[in-house]
Amino acid sequence: MNKPSELTAPPRSLPAADLPRSHAGATPHTPLRPMWFCRADGQHWPCGEARLRLKAEFEDNGVGLTIYLAGMYYMAAKDLYHLNPHDGPNPTDLFRRFVGWGHHRRPIVEPR
Repeated sequence: MNKPSELTAPPRSLPAADLPRSHAGATPHTPLRPMWFCRADGQHWPCGEARLRLKAEFEDNGVGLTIYLAGMYYMAAKDLYHLNPHDGPNPTDLFRRFVGWGHHRRPIVEPR
């Protein structure tokens, strides 16, 4: 059986914050760390354009998109709380920003 520390340990490797890919010569809509703003338009990442491009890039792999976004959420939470430990971002808002908009999930209970 796993020890509690093994169950809560962070992943050994996280996805690189290098998606979505950009066209040649264009500034990519990737995060500027540790503030997590978009390199291209200065909005909170993932900006609208990054979301559209990520959806297109992971078109047939909704689970992969969710896993990628969860990794970005983990890194962003770590960075943003490190920058501002006393008044960090709201965890619910941060989850919605990074993961909540991604792959469509069915509700636990089917509507009547």
